[in-house]
Amino acid sequence: MKRSLFTIQGNQPLAPGTYRMTLSGDTGAITAPGQFVNIALAGKFLRRPISVCDWGEGSLTLIYKVVGQGTAQMSQMSPGQTLDLLTGLGNGYDLSKAGDRPLLIGGGAGVPPLYALAKALVAQGKRPQVVLGFNTRAEAFLEEEFQALGAAVTVATADGSYGVRGFVTDAMPRDGYSYIYTCGPEPMLRAVYGKAVTSGQFSFEERMGCGFGACMGCTCETKYGYKRICREGPVLEKEEILW
Repeated sequence: MKRSLFTIQGNQPLAPGTYRMTLSGDTGAITAPGQFVNIALAGKFLRRPISVCDWGEGSLTLIYKVVGQGTAQMSQMSPGQTLDLLTGLGNGYDLSKAGDRPLLIGGGAGVPPLYALAKALVAQGKRPQVVLGFNTRAEAFLEEEFQALGAAVTVATADGSYGVRGFVTDAMPRDGYSYIYTCGPEPMLRAVYGKAVTSGQFSFEERMGCGFGACMGCTCETKYGYKRICREGPVLEKEEILW
């Protein structure tokens, strides 16, 4: 974990209520796709945890959905403003288990961390398949960016306005994939768990106090004992999950 000041380079809407923020700063503590940052905001007691969408040397991309006062405050920020970030938080995805043709499944705000994962897998010569789930076509984002990486992308919308009608599980292939990586709301993760025919890694969303394991506020029970989503998670192995 590292605390640093980042400078906003851009902050644009991608879809209704969804924004892409690009920042410059020290990204040296970020080591794996699936990690998150914790952002301090003026007037807010608790930091806001946001998944890392992409990063490079000195650059960071976050995609966030406006769901409360903190993210609403972020959406009004402009280039040149600075943010106090804790970086390198969480246990990210383990790429060594991917196999040749991993399946990446993201729902809504769970889509962004899968972009850096897909990018890393492609760099290793893997051939990821990607399933993205949204409520409507208007809310969809990152499809073209995943395609630009060379990934095969399927989009599902709950209202059927684009792609496959239904949920991500309706767009999941029955077989032909080597491993699953997924991120999204818990009902989606549970449904993916029930349909998966391989092992996988599931990234969980949870309310966090400190974001680095001190407050124990995001503790959950697994088959192998209690784990903190912010510290031992947010990524958990399929075999350890208790519903």
